[in-house]
Amino acid sequence: MDLSIVIVNYNVKYFLEQCLHSVERASRNMETEVFVVDNNSVDGSCAMVQEKFSCVKLIRNDENLGFSVANNQAIRESSGKYVLLLNPDTVIEEDTLDKCMSYMDEHPDAGGLGVKMIDGNGEFLPESKRALPSPGVAFYKIFGLSRLFPKSRIFGRYHLGYLDRDKVHSIDILPGAFMMLRKSALDEVGLLDETFFMYGEDIDLSYRLIKAGYKNIYFPETTIIHYKGESTKKGSLNYVMTFYDAMRIFARKHFSRNMARTYSLIINMAIYFRAFLALSRRFVRNFTPPLTQAALIYLGFYMIKPIWEQYKFQGTSSYPIEYMTIVVPIYILLWLLSLFFSGAYDTPVKPFNIFKGIFIGTGAILVIYALLPESLRFSRMLLLIGTLWATLSAYLLSILFHITRLTGFRFEEKRNKKLIIVGKHAEASRVQGLLSKAESNLNVVGYVNPEPRDDEDYTGHINQLGEIIKINKIDELIFCASDISSQDIIGQMMTLANERVQYKIAPPESLSIIGSHSINTPGDVYLIDFESITKPSNKRVKRLFDFLSSLLLIVFYPVLLFAVKNPGQAFLNILNVLSGKYSWVGFHPSPDKPRLPSIRPGILFPSDALGGEDIPQDIKDSLNLMYVKNYSVFTDAGILMRSLPKIGRKQ
Repeated sequence: MDLSIVIVNYNVKYFLEQCLHSVERASRNMETEVFVVDNNSVDGSCAMVQEKFSCVKLIRNDENLGFSVANNQAIRESSGKYVLLLNPDTVIEEDTLDKCMSYMDEHPDAGGLGVKMIDGNGEFLPESKRALPSPGVAFYKIFGLSRLFPKSRIFGRYHLGYLDRDKVHSIDILPGAFMMLRKSALDEVGLLDETFFMYGEDIDLSYRLIKAGYKNIYFPETTIIHYKGESTKKGSLNYVMTFYDAMRIFARKHFSRNMARTYSLIINMAIYFRAFLALSRRFVRNFTPPLTQAALIYLGFYMIKPIWEQYKFQGTSSYPIEYMTIVVPIYILLWLLSLFFSGAYDTPVKPFNIFKGIFIGTGAILVIYALLPESLRFSRMLLLIGTLWATLSAYLLSILFHITRLTGFRFEEKRNKKLIIVGKHAEASRVQGLLSKAESNLNVVGYVNPEPRDDEDYTGHINQLGEIIKINKIDELIFCASDISSQDIIGQMMTLANERVQYKIAPPESLSIIGSHSINTPGDVYLIDFESITKPSNKRVKRLFDFLSSLLLIVFYPVLLFAVKNPGQAFLNILNVLSGKYSWVGFHPSPDKPRLPSIRPGILFPSDALGGEDIPQDIKDSLNLMYVKNYSVFTDAGILMRSLPKIGRKQ
């Protein structure tokens, strides 16, 4: 056996499918075995592998055992001369495996090999080559010096920025996304250290290979796409904690006691530093718009009030101090809540949501105003002027945030995204059909012939892509993987990397179209199953409905005692929904675990609206999917009203 390929998967079905297609192409002329180790995915990954890649050896785990354990499971069963550890969110060229094995055959001192990696936008990934993260190297990386001086032999060692990215080099650390390992070297140094759950295992194994006298090679004569970040958000605090905990384990294992202490000190500093940055960024992004709006609205009332008093009461103050200290803050709070639930803080921002939020908030204020005694009803004209100011200030402030980009706040772009599809007519038409079902704001300018020849049925051919993009102002490029090789796709992405165009790949016979916007974002997918329930505005409205309806049910609980089964359990369910542990409506359990978004478990199910209990499972699954695609808060209200006797259902 020439090569054993090991891919560990966790809930990245569509990326895995694309990866396996590229592996299938690259291994046609050699003897290979492919293992997919699934760490208890619930997105249908295993069913997809069994259906489309019957030759793959699938290992299914009943829990997420981590990256190291899962890889070792397959390595122990492997029989290849070489073992390739490959991430599922990668695409390899047709000659990648052949070139890498040829180099390893010619250099018996090479224990492991990594390749040049680019992101989904065609940009070089610096982690393709790395140095051992000694305390000094780690310090320069953690506190940003390596980014400021990437070419420095001192500060830029973490990513070895001073080494030519287009030449073969001996390096310290191989990238975990693509590690081709000599099986005999693995037998000598041992498998991946299972102390590492995720991150750090590639560093540990690379270092052990070097200590055993082998070389780790950076081999840029072939290139792969690595979308990055599908298992963990790179900017999240959870990632920081997981990654640096792995670094601590590595330091304790390989460094002296004093050096390990120094390393741990640096790591602790890094965690607090990164945590502070993450929390500050989150605070600025999430709270700056509403807090600034609140201050601006309050300032407006503060300035408007004396002007109105001058006009209405000839300068004498007629409003008590409570007006500015209690009443106006309540107005502002109601407006902010309405703006939030109307989606005015979602990105991209729809101006309509701003006006809708102020309108709904004003309506709530007027309802409360009408219920107050006469002594607490202050000037309606002042409220009207304040409403106009709140509307104007909220909109103008949103424009300011959009222009400055200080908080990531931006308006929704009205123009349709312009894209072209590179592929033969049959496949390009199939892909355009998928796009029409998944996205409405797409404008397919035309098809590009994947062969370098003119044809009047196409907008142009593959060698004219650069001109086509510029002339038509293309936003996105989609490659049909069945009509163009991975090598040509990667070559085009690298050639056009400066065109500021986004790239996606459509695997053959797949319902997914996969790509990535930058090295800091995970891959994204166009799917035909549009998930309405996952919209932030719908999530908020669903939670608001659960909260308000639970309060209402508590008020009327004495009446419900005679209307529901298991009234004691019903009361517990009301409290659980009120606290957010459950939602009133969730998905009906399915033994097949179809791909569904993550929402709170429900007391009731979409199938309850039909009334009967003996509903076939396939109908329940269909109702779940309809609930996902067509979610409305009125659906929840209807199901709850029809199924009130069932709210005492045990969970």
